[in-house]
Amino acid sequence: MHFNLVDAYQPGASRIHAMDSRLKLITAVALIIFIGLTPTGEFRIYLGFFMLVMGGVLLARLDPALVVRRSLIALPFAVAAISLIFTVPGPTLTVLPITGWTITSTGLIRFASIMIKSMISVQVAVILILTTHLTDMLWALSALHTPHVLVAIISFMYRYVFLLAEEGVRLTRARDSRSAVLEGNPSMGGSILFRARTTGGMIGNLLLRSFERSERIYQAMVARGYQGEMRQLSPPPIKRQDVLLMVITIGLGMILLILSLVA
Repeated sequence: MHFNLVDAYQPGASRIHAMDSRLKLITAVALIIFIGLTPTGEFRIYLGFFMLVMGGVLLARLDPALVVRRSLIALPFAVAAISLIFTVPGPTLTVLPITGWTITSTGLIRFASIMIKSMISVQVAVILILTTHLTDMLWALSALHTPHVLVAIISFMYRYVFLLAEEGVRLTRARDSRSAVLEGNPSMGGSILFRARTTGGMIGNLLLRSFERSERIYQAMVARGYQGEMRQLSPPPIKRQDVLLMVITIGLGMILLILSLVA
């Protein structure tokens, strides 16, 4: 295989990297739940969660700018809540001159809260992804009694997306080798409709090849004893320092959530 996809996992020797993947997954999910339960407008608590996440970044020896940059993926989804600025009743801040829409302070606070909480939650997930290999993540999901079918689908998707990408590269190479264009005559490339029809045929061909290959792979797996779940070795023992790190992190997150509720 000549096509390689970049894995988000970054090898390291930090305490977070060495932490048991089961406890790491539980900690990340707990923090995300705490962040989501934090009331609207508690910006000091949001800052506390952000500092807690940055502490994990430093402990994992990751680049803080990288974690923050990757958390920006939440912005397009959080922007969907921008209508709250105009629809939530509250004190009026300003009125847009052309549309006449009213921007309220209550709606603006709620929108900002959603944006901040979404980004911090994604930062927690980014730390988990950067410090945990996908195979360890899948093993942790299975150990935490996630449905075997879901774990198997994710593992197969990760394994065979490389083959799918390689097949796409081969189809593109074959198309390019049959689509020579002379310099100074760009019209030889065909019309937009012709290119769209060619691209559609390539996509259909790729789907057919993927379906046929999946059937062959499944038959080979069944012939070798596959019964619907991935066989795994005995899980390693959970270390005391991993449990302590999980308890401290979840405890700090719970304290921040309680402070936001009683404030």
